Amino acid sequence: MTVLPLHTLEASVLAQRLSRRDISAETLLRSCLNHIDAREPVVKAWAWLEREAALEQARQMDRGAVRGLLHGLPIGVKDLMDTADMPTAYGSPLYRNHRPRQDAAAVALARAEGALVLGKTVTTEFAVFHPGPTANPRNPEHTPGGSSSGSAAAVADRMVPLAFGTQTGGSIIRPAAYCGIVGYKPTFNTLPRSGVKALADSLDTVGSMARSVRDAALFAAAASGFHGLVLDETPAGRPRIGLCRTWEWEHCEAAQQQAVSEAAATLSRAGFSVKEMPLPLPFSRLAAAQYTVMLRQQYLSLSGERLHHWEGLSSTLQGVLSQGVAVTDHAYWDALGHIRHCQALFDDLFRETDLLLAPSVSGEAPHSLASTGNPLLQRVWTALHGPALHLPSARGPQGLPVGVTLAGRPGTDRAFLQAAQTVETALGVSEHV
Repeated sequence: MTVLPLHTLEASVLAQRLSRRDISAETLLRSCLNHIDAREPVVKAWAWLEREAALEQARQMDRGAVRGLLHGLPIGVKDLMDTADMPTAYGSPLYRNHRPRQDAAAVALARAEGALVLGKTVTTEFAVFHPGPTANPRNPEHTPGGSSSGSAAAVADRMVPLAFGTQTGGSIIRPAAYCGIVGYKPTFNTLPRSGVKALADSLDTVGSMARSVRDAALFAAAASGFHGLVLDETPAGRPRIGLCRTWEWEHCEAAQQQAVSEAAATLSRAGFSVKEMPLPLPFSRLAAAQYTVMLRQQYLSLSGERLHHWEGLSSTLQGVLSQGVAVTDHAYWDALGHIRHCQALFDDLFRETDLLLAPSVSGEAPHSLASTGNPLLQRVWTALHGPALHLPSARGPQGLPVGVTLAGRPGTDRAFLQAAQTVETALGVSEHV
């Protein structure tokens, strides 16, 4: 019988073994650290590692009582989120030595549930488009996506079982898709945003990177305080699936389109009800409206950096902020109103379906580290404020992961995650993670 190294096991399995004292937190952490030592020179997922402090915390946990949903589990924290015991640079040299006085709320909640913060994972500059050094662990010549680059890469490479991501456009789902893991963007404001560097206040969402739906749910439950999100292994009934090609379908490469079509066919053969579910005509403008709002809000959120430290910003970010200043008041309010109109229409789609099945990204991870890829396919789900989740389901022609997005109605995250777990099993996702 083959005994798998501890760092390769899923978070839910590790949590159970840690709570039973079958394994120690220190032994698990050392397994993760040894793997990081071997792989970090290639993947470059970490902006900061806190080895000795994490080991001491692990030893204390092994001596004390079991506490919390995440007792003894090492996690990565995206370097957009404040941490009191290690630097938080937001992916920018302007904040290289920045030391926040307290943790971001979601980080504090995760620690209270027993998580061991191993370090800070690389983010793009202020979670916009200028990439950090991280490479895709599936093929280091390809981008891991962004802005949650390091979190996705660290989980995909089995450096840690869980990591925080944030999404304003497509920054959880896109890197999860490119790296071939599960990325979960909860309903807007499910995980608290206090202590997270703001980009676009009506869009910013904190979520989780994991290797299964159950793990993603466990992490979100701990970091939100909504313990009802924790899933058991009891199979749910088959959800009704709405096959939603979206108005952005033409931007998808053949591999992504095929992944969606094959997933729908697999579910249909497994007895799921699968019905074509086109988005109404107003949704054809939703991605553009999301981008307009995001440009204007990030221009405002980064006013301090823009007004006082312009020369310290990358040319990429300078270009994005220059687009933001060009957004007129009329264009901004019109776009915000259009988003609200689509949000009001969104509920109607779930009268005949429980989950929407859609493309995640345009295709396999691009062959470049100079760009983080196109977030277009996720803009609508971010704007609609409902839960969305990426499932890896296949490989593209370059051998890199492709998969599908599941999207749900806002505020239904427990039912959404339960349904997503059923779909995950039917699609055999574990074969691709």
